[in-house]
Amino acid sequence: KPIERASVIVTFVEGRDYLKLGKKVYIPFELKTNMEGVAKIPPVPQGKIKVQVIAKGYQTFGEMFVVNEAEKTIEVKLNPPQQPYSAHQ
Repeated sequence: KPIERASVIVTFVEGRDYLKLGKKVYIPFELKTNMEGVAKIPPVPQGKIKVQVIAKGYQTFGEMFVVNEAEKTIEVKLNPPQQPYSAHQ
């Protein structure tokens, strides 16, 4: 089911903005998902990005993606939290 108000953080790992004469661009975006569980990011330069999704009651998601298209949809499925693990049991 869609998760409302989850934090979505997008960070550029590799990529260049050709409008700025090839200078590297490192602008992180911090967004929240809407009622449908969707977070729309403004147009960004193509390259490698890191996407992190943080929602209360779910495991944090983090993964690298390569963006080669003008528009790309990334679907993320969050897992329920794992049981605490202790080496002292």
